[in-house]
Amino acid sequence: MYRRWINWLIILFAVGLFTGCGYNTMQRNDEAVFKAWGDLESQLQRRADLIPNLVEVVKGYAAHEKETLQAVIEARAKATSIQLSPESLSDPDAIAKFQAAQGALSSSLARLMVVVERYPDLKANQNFRDLQHQLEGTENRISVARQRYNAAVEKFNFSIRRFPNSITNNIMLNLERKEYFKADEAAQTVPEVKF
Repeated sequence: MYRRWINWLIILFAVGLFTGCGYNTMQRNDEAVFKAWGDLESQLQRRADLIPNLVEVVKGYAAHEKETLQAVIEARAKATSIQLSPESLSDPDAIAKFQAAQGALSSSLARLMVVVERYPDLKANQNFRDLQHQLEGTENRISVARQRYNAAVEKFNFSIRRFPNSITNNIMLNLERKEYFKADEAAQTVPEVKF
């Protein structure tokens, strides 16, 4: 009789241990990070796909602004050449290189928009306005995707550090903490407004 109670207690303890160990939660959170990263990459790809169309429209109106247009083309090429695999989301250097390339592209697009301000006919062109609206919408989507990615990273990082999940992670999974998508260093500087 005593042995039977001990067996039942061991079974209950084992069931409680495995249902509360967080194994499935950590796996789900890990996948959520990968999904959020995929969504972010999708929006970045959408931006990269729109840029050649935007450059071609601007070229027609601002042929002598080749330097700015070339900078946009080169920044797009560099941004699309740096790819991150899901495994490299834990590598701070890889994330930093990716973010630097995306920041350079954003910067060159901002310079392109300044060039556009000099050409009122271009701003009135329906094709350009459509592309500009799509690009603005894409930038907003990228911002939302970055926030969602960071929220997924926060949830995942907490889940692998929380007790008893941390024990399960150390024994069974060995998942590494993921890196956040951080602001570009240039974003730390307050922009100057000149009239």
